[in-house]
Amino acid sequence: MLMFIPYSIIIVNHKLLMDNTVSEMRQKMQKAFLVLQEDLATVRTGRAMPSLVENVVVSVYEGTQRLRIKELATISVSDPQTLVVSPFDPSITDEIQKGIMEANIGLTPSSDGNVIRISIPPLSEERRKDLIKLMKQKLESGKITIRQIRQDARNVVRKQHIDKEISEEQMYRLDQEIQKITDEIILAVDEIGSKKE
Repeated sequence: MLMFIPYSIIIVNHKLLMDNTVSEMRQKMQKAFLVLQEDLATVRTGRAMPSLVENVVVSVYEGTQRLRIKELATISVSDPQTLVVSPFDPSITDEIQKGIMEANIGLTPSSDGNVIRISIPPLSEERRKDLIKLMKQKLESGKITIRQIRQDARNVVRKQHIDKEISEEQMYRLDQEIQKITDEIILAVDEIGSKKE
């Protein structure tokens, strides 16, 4: 027996299909943007900021666990040039100190047994140029990730068109919306890069 499906339901289903594709892409791009923001926060600017070390992964308890410093200690700024890391468990102070050294982020921690102090050296002009170069690499990597998400969304839309789930007009409209969202996110990436520089 043939079942009659009202045309309005077909339109609603196509609209849901299209909205899901764009919505999922936007969420993935926003996640990529947040990851990039966190990554840029680790590029130091000459001032003490907890973000310089909070995401450094440290091997603790004789290598049985790998955790980020912010999960192991409180990080505070005692003055514009000094970070203080206070482990929740003082027995892992040396392991955290070693992890910061091994992270190779250009910081040298010192410990008195209970807390770790990290002096942030002023940036030389050469080091500043190196950090700008590093930041630009991170920005470009973030843009590549965002463009890949865009391409994946476009592929989904093209497949929907090939499978006759959406019309050619809907495909073009979706493609324009995908590009508009991509441009907005790329602009936001450029803005945080300019601000950081």
